[in-house]
Amino acid sequence: MPIPGISLNEIVLTAEPELLTGVPVFFGLAEEHHNEPQKLTLWTQFDQYFPSLLESEEYLRDAVKGFFENGGRLCYVIALADDTPKALQEGLEASEILENIDLVCVPDIILGTEAEIVQMQQTVLEHCERMGDRFAILDGLNNNNIDKLNWIKQLNGQREQLSSHNGALYAPWLKIEDLTNSSKPKSIPPCGHIAGIYASSDRTVGVHGAPANIELEGVLDLSLSLTPTEQAKLNPENEPGINCIRSLRGRGIRVWGVRTLSSLPEWQYVNVRRLFLTFARWANQNLTDTVFEPNDFRLWVRLERELSVYCESLWQQGAIQGAVPQEAFYVKCDEETNPPENREMGQVIAEVGLAPTIPGEFIQLLLVQSSSGITVT
Repeated sequence: MPIPGISLNEIVLTAEPELLTGVPVFFGLAEEHHNEPQKLTLWTQFDQYFPSLLESEEYLRDAVKGFFENGGRLCYVIALADDTPKALQEGLEASEILENIDLVCVPDIILGTEAEIVQMQQTVLEHCERMGDRFAILDGLNNNNIDKLNWIKQLNGQREQLSSHNGALYAPWLKIEDLTNSSKPKSIPPCGHIAGIYASSDRTVGVHGAPANIELEGVLDLSLSLTPTEQAKLNPENEPGINCIRSLRGRGIRVWGVRTLSSLPEWQYVNVRRLFLTFARWANQNLTDTVFEPNDFRLWVRLERELSVYCESLWQQGAIQGAVPQEAFYVKCDEETNPPENREMGQVIAEVGLAPTIPGEFIQLLLVQSSSGITVT
């Protein structure tokens, strides 16, 4: 029986939109849909969108197939008119409307000369840095029948010309079944298969898990096998590295590296960097409603509370280390992080420190809110 003066209002909680990870956008050569993102949830959809590639010698089709074979469930494909820096730049700009991608793959870049490949790969890395929420999976140069020692020197030369926190380089190439010529396998760059490994690892472990020591599916062999000593030459200590794919006796063909192209020790590992990129994506998705709110104590308390709740969820997942939450993270948003001069500029700054599982130390982030949105540095 209703009580006089008291009414019952039903409150329906709105679920937070799901934050997807392991979702790549592939760029490659095709005749159809130039600079128009096509969404794929099944491998069979590719041939419906891009029938011109059914018997193509390019690598886009093989890369997307490898993605789905290795556990990928959702990707986007953007077709480029040609293999030039201008076409790539136009494609990258077209991809900016896609909000739920966090990986970038460019298999057909590898068709150019060595200088062109490095130039366009650096363009992709710069795009990922500027967007602040994407990670590039890049392909090492093919060995092209040169001897192994020279190929290793060539790969190291490629590595030394690329620099970014938001990208990783993989080699050697993979041999897969060639459906148009069954007499011999086809060599392809590995980025599509690696993107599938990222997606599968994200789903089973989480974005904080290292996408390595996982067997590749749909691969017959490697274009070239590496020994542990040769792999060490591609991964100098305390420098950016090349993630090698190895054929291991009794264990199949596996990803055997998790280095980024960053020279900074704190961003040396793929899983650590992607954890922080995902943190930035979460902040942009869930805190944008605080933009234009009064920059005062109430806003600081709210930001500190919501950031702390998310950080604790990361700790509970095992994404950050510590026996108790206080050892795993800290969040600070108060008068000290928001002095008058910052407030006059229309900025709100929250300082967050996370202790990722590798390495065992705090890495500090600054979340800066302004009229243009939230940026994480």
